[in-house]
Amino acid sequence: MKITPLGDRILVRRIEEAEAKRGGIIIPDTAKEKPQQGKVIAVGKGRMEDGKRIPLEVQKGEKILFGKYSGTEITLDGEEYIIMREEDVLGIMG
Repeated sequence: MKITPLGDRILVRRIEEAEAKRGGIIIPDTAKEKPQQGKVIAVGKGRMEDGKRIPLEVQKGEKILFGKYSGTEITLDGEEYIIMREEDVLGIMG
């Protein structure tokens, strides 16, 4: 299924971090925090301001860092994604 975000929204897939062991203890999946990094899958056309469209700074394919409770989680074709506003992006990872 193809989805195109509207306005200043972006579609993000979380980037899973490698499993970490602390002191030899394996942390179960249910106790792990979800990663706050992701890859931009699709972007909207931008926000409207004074009748003009302002394009987004974030582009498709970039890795981003976002807030812990940012966006809305959705499932498409069995994969989990997040739709969020560009303002929820804390930074672009280079």
